[in-house]
Amino acid sequence: MVKTFYGLPEKVIFCKKCVISNQRPSSSVEFKHLKKEKKSTIEFDEEGICSACRYSEIKNKLIDWDKRERDLLSLLDQHRGKNGGYDVIVPSSGGKDSSFTAHILKYKYGMNPLTITWAPHLYTDVGRKNIESLAHEGGIDNILFTPNGKLHRYLTSQAFKNLLHPFQPFIIGQKIIGPLMALKFDIPLVMYGEHQAEYGNILSETNSPTMDEKFFSEKDPYSLSLGGKNVSDILKETNFSIKDLTPYIPPTSRKLKERNINVFHLGYYLKWDPQECYYYSQENTGFKANSERTEGTYSKYASIDDKIDNFHYYTTLIKFGIGRATYDAAQEIRNGKISREEGVALVKKFDQEFPKKYFNTFLEYIDINENQFFNIVDSYRSPHLWDKKNDSWQLLHEVSNL
Repeated sequence: MVKTFYGLPEKVIFCKKCVISNQRPSSSVEFKHLKKEKKSTIEFDEEGICSACRYSEIKNKLIDWDKRERDLLSLLDQHRGKNGGYDVIVPSSGGKDSSFTAHILKYKYGMNPLTITWAPHLYTDVGRKNIESLAHEGGIDNILFTPNGKLHRYLTSQAFKNLLHPFQPFIIGQKIIGPLMALKFDIPLVMYGEHQAEYGNILSETNSPTMDEKFFSEKDPYSLSLGGKNVSDILKETNFSIKDLTPYIPPTSRKLKERNINVFHLGYYLKWDPQECYYYSQENTGFKANSERTEGTYSKYASIDDKIDNFHYYTTLIKFGIGRATYDAAQEIRNGKISREEGVALVKKFDQEFPKKYFNTFLEYIDINENQFFNIVDSYRSPHLWDKKNDSWQLLHEVSNL
């Protein structure tokens, strides 16, 4: 019997419509990558079609988008400020999707958004310019929240070593910064961008416009896990205090309900198309694509603000056999931008490319050397996905044309 890590299915299946496999974690659990946990993965039906592609069919054929927009207007009217002040919080990295969200809420729907940015680990030049352009060219107010740098580096290092998931602390912060700031500023409406169903949540969740309440834990903060460690253990092993960890501790669903704060996805109400978000943001907020192709994929405009970003996608390749080109191609196939055949070719060409550009920067950031990096990485390769031959790792299952 072949051993699998992360509770992944032993039999690898690729979607017949896009290029994603059944090894992809569902969006609702993506921030946790424990080796031994039972993981919820993207659903496949009896015809071999993934839930993200089925949602795409629903999005294109069955949803009345005019009615959804009327529902959006009704929601916004309930929260629209009458005496000035902000009436919606939009968590924003300065990327194409959140820039689209903030700008269209302000200039088409008449809201007064406050964008909140959870700072990247290490800004790229284009990332910093884009978040500045959102304010200067897009006319959107912004607060940049930068967490304790020493603590964030520590948590990122621990997440890499214990979970092979260096983005986990960032993802946690990014997901909860909106609700946390809503509580602070007493703004009851929080609007994220694309709906979670776009990437593979279970189809039963596609009819909900709000963020999954399961993310807002009722647990004692000391029992929460960060970087693969309980908070209580972090406090014992380091000089950090529970106060330092405040930005990483999610508000409880009970507290959000008491303050009548709701977290929505604009992609539930408007037909979402990431490439169209790019064109819109380019025209209206000064968003710029990168000057060169992103390592590991063929695109230039998605997830380009953080120097650590490429290592997030590289670790998903190691753990799940799914790299950055797979994510990009699957999304563009669903949105009719490329064919499956084109997607297969792009995945084969770019998915396993190693991110060299910021490699030394990343090693320095998490305080390890090159040998330690590869020893840690190789320990997370699941035997059902990888085999080592002649000192070279080979992926056992690759997408192909049907």
